[in-house]
Amino acid sequence: MQNDTDKQADGEERTSAPEPDKLTTAQPEPAEEQVAATEEPEAGEAEPEPEPEAEAEAEVDDEEQAVTERADEPEPEAEPEAEEEDAIAADLARARAEAESYLDDLRRLQADFENYRKRTLREQTARTASASQALVARLLPVLDNFELAVSAAERSRDFDRMLKGVEMVLGALREVLEGEGLVKIEAEGKPFDPERHEAVIAVEQEDSEPGMVVDIVRAGYELGGKVLRPAMVKVAK
Repeated sequence: MQNDTDKQADGEERTSAPEPDKLTTAQPEPAEEQVAATEEPEAGEAEPEPEPEAEAEAEVDDEEQAVTERADEPEPEAEPEAEEEDAIAADLARARAEAESYLDDLRRLQADFENYRKRTLREQTARTASASQALVARLLPVLDNFELAVSAAERSRDFDRMLKGVEMVLGALREVLEGEGLVKIEAEGKPFDPERHEAVIAVEQEDSEPGMVVDIVRAGYELGGKVLRPAMVKVAK
């Protein structure tokens, strides 16, 4: 036991004694740690304020960075309202152009129709005048025959010859009018037709049925298939 104790004591003495190399070759602390240690402010002391030039440089850098960021940003697109207004203006201009075109066409059409109406009126007037001229030319011989019949009656005072002359003129007149399309309406012995007959009186007729035309007061005529004048008749009741 004593030997162990002595050995332990000897070991402690060896470990506690400094080695010559370690005492002489102690390494200094790094320079950065020393600078940091020297620059750290002591407790309770305020940090030094930055210099004005540094602040100005920092502000200039911030402004340049902001300008650069704004330059890099894409330009904003046109507002939808402006685009819609442009589209409306374009549509309005196109509609106005179409309206002007339609108005010009309408004016041209109106002028053409007015010219056509005037031309048609002139042609109708010319045709009417031509037809009247032709009819009058055909009636001139009838007029001549009437004048001869009257002259002969004045000279001779012969009733039979005057009657014969008048009958001849009447036949010539009917021939001319029938050539123009004039047709006498048949009425006597026919059923009363309100579209072609005009009743002036109703009479009792034993041998006729009610509604039958028994006598003609004035002859009626048709021209070109249309009633020119209805026949005035007596109707049985």
